[in-house]
Amino acid sequence: MAKEEKEIKCSFCGRRKQETDVLIAGITGHICNHCVTQAQTIVRDELSQPLTNTSPFNTLHLLKPAEIKKHLDEYVIGQDEAKKVLSVAVYNHYKRLIKKQSKAQYKEEIELDKSNVIMVGETGTGKTLLARTIAKILNVPFCIADATVLTEAGYVGEDVESILSRLLQAADYDVAATERGIVFIDEIDKIARKSDNPSITRDVSGEGVQQGLLKLLEGSVVAVPPQGGRKHPEQKMIQVNTKDILFVCGGAFDGILRHIGKRMQTQAIGYNVNKEKAGIDTENLLQYISPQDLKNYGLIPELIGRLPVLTYLNPLDADTLRRILSEPKNALIKQYSHLFEMDGVKITFEKGVLDFIVEKALEFKLGARGLRSICEAIMMDMMFDTPSDESVKELNLTLRYAKDKLKKSTLNKLKVA
Repeated sequence: MAKEEKEIKCSFCGRRKQETDVLIAGITGHICNHCVTQAQTIVRDELSQPLTNTSPFNTLHLLKPAEIKKHLDEYVIGQDEAKKVLSVAVYNHYKRLIKKQSKAQYKEEIELDKSNVIMVGETGTGKTLLARTIAKILNVPFCIADATVLTEAGYVGEDVESILSRLLQAADYDVAATERGIVFIDEIDKIARKSDNPSITRDVSGEGVQQGLLKLLEGSVVAVPPQGGRKHPEQKMIQVNTKDILFVCGGAFDGILRHIGKRMQTQAIGYNVNKEKAGIDTENLLQYISPQDLKNYGLIPELIGRLPVLTYLNPLDADTLRRILSEPKNALIKQYSHLFEMDGVKITFEKGVLDFIVEKALEFKLGARGLRSICEAIMMDMMFDTPSDESVKELNLTLRYAKDKLKKSTLNKLKVA
C-alpha cells in the first residue's frame, strides 16, 4: 500500500493549504499569503525607524543661548561675557548638526562652518569648568586633552590623534556619539612657537603640534587607535569624522598682556595721549585681546583661523571668590557640608571664616583652585578625627581655629612675589 502523503501546512502559522489563498513552497518549508503580508508590514515598519541606540548620549538636549547661560550661572560665578560667547557658539554649532540631520530640502543649500572656541584667562578662572558644564547640559561626550604632552608624529610623546581616542572612550566607543562630542584642549598656549628665529633643533612640541591639530579642527576623517598611542601598530583603527566635533581651547597665555599693551600703546600721561586710548582699563587688558595678539604670542595664523570664536575670562576678585565659595550648585562649602552629613555631622562656619579663606586665596594668587587648597588645609584635622568620634554631631568652624590651622600648614609658607 502506498505511503500516505504528509499534509502540507504553513511553516509559520500552521494553516492548512485549504485555508489559504496561496501557499508558497520553499526548500524545507512553506509560507502562506497571510504570513507574507504580515512579514512585509514588519519589515516596512523596522526600516522606517532608526535602530535603537542604547548609548547614554543618544538624545541631544539643545537649549537656547539664554537657557544655556542660565544653566551655566548655576555652576560658574561671573564671567558673563565668556558665558554669552560660549552659549552662542555651542547653540549655533549643534543647530548646524540638527539642520544637517533633518530631511528638509532647501532651494539653496548653505554650508555652515564650525564655531570652534578659544578662551584666554588666568589659571583658576573657570575655563575647564565652563566647557565641562556645557557638555553635561547638552548630554554629549566630553573629554579634556592636555596640549603639553602632544608632539609631532614620530617623536616621544602623544600624537594629536590621542585626543580623539579619549573622546571615543568617553562615548563608550559609540562612533556616532563621538562625532558630535566636545573636546577641551587645555594649555593650548604651551604649544606656541618658541621663537621666530630658525633653530638647529626641531620644534616638535610647539609649531609641529599646531600643524598636526589643523586637520582635526578643520574637519577630516581621522584613523583613531582605540587604545591610544602607537605601541600597538597591529590594532584596528577606527575612522572618526571630526567635522561635527566642537573644539574648545583654553590657556593662560602668560605674558600676552605685554603684547596687548604694546598694540594698544597704553600710555597714561604725556602730550601724545589719545583720548580714545586714555579710557582703556589698564587693570584688565585681557578684555581687549584680538587674534593679532595670539599670533604675536606664537600661534600660527592657520590655527587661529580655525578657532574663529575668541573670548576671555576676567581675573577673579574678592567678591567673585566669596560667591564661588557658597553660591553655585557645586560650591565648596556645600561639598564639605555634604561630606560631613554623610557621617551624621552638621558643620557651620563662623562669620569671617569665608572672608579669611578668600583673603588668603588672593594672597596666594591661585584662583578658584586655591580656595579648595586652603579649605583642605584648615579642615584636614576635622575630617580625620570626626568619623572616628561618633559622639560628635555638630561642628562649628571658628575664625580663630581657621587661622591657627592655616598658620601651621605648609601652605602658609607659599609666598608670591
